[in-house]
Amino acid sequence: MNGVFYITGVVAVIATLLAVTRANAVHALLYLVVSLLAVAGIFFMLGAPFAAALVVIINAGAIMVLFLFVIMILNIGPHSATGSRDWLRAKTWAGPAVLSIVLIAELLYCFTRSNIAGSGVEVIEPKQVGLTLFGPYLLGVELASMLLLVGILGAYYLGRGVSASIGGDE
Repeated sequence: MNGVFYITGVVAVIATLLAVTRANAVHALLYLVVSLLAVAGIFFMLGAPFAAALVVIINAGAIMVLFLFVIMILNIGPHSATGSRDWLRAKTWAGPAVLSIVLIAELLYCFTRSNIAGSGVEVIEPKQVGLTLFGPYLLGVELASMLLLVGILGAYYLGRGVSASIGGDE
């Protein structure tokens, strides 16, 4: 099980580095989705299937897909007419596909060969997570929610000027 954990960690690090170093935003988002899936795999192997499911559903499933659709719909840039054809090339999908295949192979290996309950890892239930977050860590949760609210307001303020300059002066 340690080998699978380390392979998943290596996939997460490689995908994150490729997400940071890609010049094309779509390529970076594809690698970021693979990185988030690897982090979910690490959570699952550590005995937190609820946290793994949240990472997949919220981060990789909703937020990243939303970012990808926004980038593809806006299609802003000097090469916007030819850019959408570049996204369909096999070279664009080869790296994320290889890393995803490694993660799928690890997941299948974990399901067929091991038992999380028998490996000495304690499975954490969603009720325990809720009681912990809204018990001793209530102040931290509230501070994080305030920080997210400030981030949303800041993004709105910064995006308001950009949207006005893109189409507001016609």
